[in-house]
Amino acid sequence: MTYTPAPLPAEGFVRLPSIIAVLGISRNTFPNGVKAGKYPKGTLLTSRCRVWPVTDIRALLESLSGGANG
Repeated sequence: MTYTPAPLPAEGFVRLPSIIAVLGISRNTFPNGVKAGKYPKGTLLTSRCRVWPVTDIRALLESLSGGANG
């Protein structure tokens, strides 16, 4: 079974596949960016599942786009 990422929901939490799909980066780039302090850390949902608040990802997208509203 393959996990298919969905677009960002209006609220709630998202997992890594959805984030990398929205950002257009590789599976390794995001965790490396988290370690470097470039991306938000997220929260452990279980011992093996990390999630990120959609608000944090939307803020990240806004900062990466230079704060411009398209």
